Amino acid sequence: MDKKNRVYLAGPFFSKEQISRLDEIEKLLNNNTTIGDIFRPGVDEYQDAKMGTFEWQTAVFKHDINNINISDIVIAMLDYKNENGEFEPDSGTIWECGYAFANNIPVIGVRYEPEQPLNLMLAGSFTAFFKGEDHIQLIKDYNFNTLMTRYEDVEVL
Repeated sequence: MDKKNRVYLAGPFFSKEQISRLDEIEKLLNNNTTIGDIFRPGVDEYQDAKMGTFEWQTAVFKHDINNINISDIVIAMLDYKNENGEFEPDSGTIWECGYAFANNIPVIGVRYEPEQPLNLMLAGSFTAFFKGEDHIQLIKDYNFNTLMTRYEDVEVL
């Protein structure tokens, strides 16, 4: 029986387009036999304080860090403000990738925009990388138990 890995699905969720991309990745992951629970920041939000207050900030930060710590894998959606012509990944997502990598949690990169370059340090942190619509579809069959290294040809800066 395959192990069911717990995933921390990192990525921006500040617009309907961003949420739609995360929804698509979650749908693919839900069809993968090596994936169990999926945690998505922003879905199960802290409700005991007003958004933006220090209490809220502290609680959300700690909740997200705790969920990275108990996850087997971080999958990072690298597309951010594509609709605005801005292709730099979300800074919070980049931070989550670095934190996971530093704590020996494998990081899987996902990007719909196939022609955009990535920072060398971010690209170097990936165990596997899926870019472009067709290749992203392959994530439903990727074995998250063996975590085979998967490269994509991408310009790094």
